[in-house]
Amino acid sequence: MREGIHPNYTHEAVVKCACGNTFVTGSVKKELRVEMCSKCHPFFTGKQKNIAEQGGRVEKFMKKYNIKIEE
Repeated sequence: MREGIHPNYTHEAVVKCACGNTFVTGSVKKELRVEMCSKCHPFFTGKQKNIAEQGGRVEKFMKKYNIKIEE
């Protein structure tokens, strides 16, 4: 590897989320600011809509393109 072209990696980078959560990780920056983390993201909190709740996406697609399913 060439000398002097790689950034310095630190194991003590602080990540600050918009929700107020903070945690430590490794990065080439000393501080990272993010909009979503595992504490506030819908996928991890369980507030994500279920595919069944979105209702009729497949049926809407089939109707739009006039596709018939043979059973």
